[in-house]
Amino acid sequence: MIGSNPDPKHLIELANYKMPFGKYEGYYLANIPEYYFVWFKQKGFPEGKLGRMMAEMYELKLNGLEGLLQRLIKK
Repeated sequence: MIGSNPDPKHLIELANYKMPFGKYEGYYLANIPEYYFVWFKQKGFPEGKLGRMMAEMYELKLNGLEGLLQRLIKK
């Protein structure tokens, strides 16, 4: 999880992590609407790395911080 001293490499990875399935397949997690993460929070995030990344993105979006990742997305 992202703490008070986040690892820049991890933030870059999170910014460039793409959803591998579902309605938003191929989208960067940072570009998926907050409601999608809220739904997963209620139902349960997937196991493994994807679930951890989605939980972190949920926290960022909940706190209005996902914009910080936008500049880290590789164009």
